[in-house]
Amino acid sequence: MSASAAEILPAGGGGGLDFLDAGGALARSPLQLFWRRFRRDRVALASLAFIVFLIVIAVAAPLVVSILGLPGPNVQNLNLTDAFGSPLGPSLAHPFGVDSLGEDVMSRVIYGTRVSLEVGLGGTAISTAIGVLIGMLAGFYRGWLDMLLSRLMDVVLSIPVLLLGLGLGAACGVRGCVKGLISPGLATIVFIIALANWPYVARIVRGLVLSMREREFIDASRALGASDARIMFREILPNLTAPIIVYASLLVPTNILLEAALSYLGVGIRPPTASWGQMLAAASPIFNTAWWYMVFPGAALLLTVLAFNLLGDGLQDALNPRNAR
Repeated sequence: MSASAAEILPAGGGGGLDFLDAGGALARSPLQLFWRRFRRDRVALASLAFIVFLIVIAVAAPLVVSILGLPGPNVQNLNLTDAFGSPLGPSLAHPFGVDSLGEDVMSRVIYGTRVSLEVGLGGTAISTAIGVLIGMLAGFYRGWLDMLLSRLMDVVLSIPVLLLGLGLGAACGVRGCVKGLISPGLATIVFIIALANWPYVARIVRGLVLSMREREFIDASRALGASDARIMFREILPNLTAPIIVYASLLVPTNILLEAALSYLGVGIRPPTASWGQMLAAASPIFNTAWWYMVFPGAALLLTVLAFNLLGDGLQDALNPRNAR
């Protein structure tokens, strides 16, 4: 059999997707190589399964609460407190106990998953998109535009995020600011997260683009008459996918923790919306007598952040081109 025939011969068991190269070695697509390496990491696979489970819980929160026979997250029942007004602990009817207002803690933890994932995934997506665009512009064009955008990154990075959140909460907590456009809530938290994180993404992308723009395939694209926009989005951006995915996956748990911190300080998600950070803040004064009110939302926050961190590590290993097998 000639070498040319060997190049197009499907390998057995590959479903037509694996091919033999000229030397008879099995050739796989980048996606297949990624999955082959990723599935070996049992910890990353378990983390991915847990994150998918959280997404399902968040999307179907009303259905899950109904199936479990729990009251809604904002349903108060003072009959579930003792004679001294202290909340009752875990029971068959309320597996995670209730809070001081008689609200079911498990129901609020389930609904709090929505807030954490919306903030974590939404804030990361927005900050990543902004950072990729600005980083590509700065690295590709260099010169005065690079200097201007780099100084803008430095200015934004010098803003203390928690103090910004506290300031917005103090100034806009009652009537809001800019005709109610800025007020404590989900939209403002996402805005703060996007503002705080895009410079980190932009710096990483800028450095990668600076080195990539000098490669031979970029010179070939220019010689063929490709526009700057085509070179950036059709030639450079696909080669940045792996580092962007890895860094974005590591930003998600950071953003979830930031939302919890802002809600804990009272400038994030406001009642009656359930939030893990807000629940931890409300549980602090009664922790000695109602440990469950802090333990269960704290455990949910811990496991979620840990799962995203472990998934990010697994993606980093699987997307590393040095892992050839």
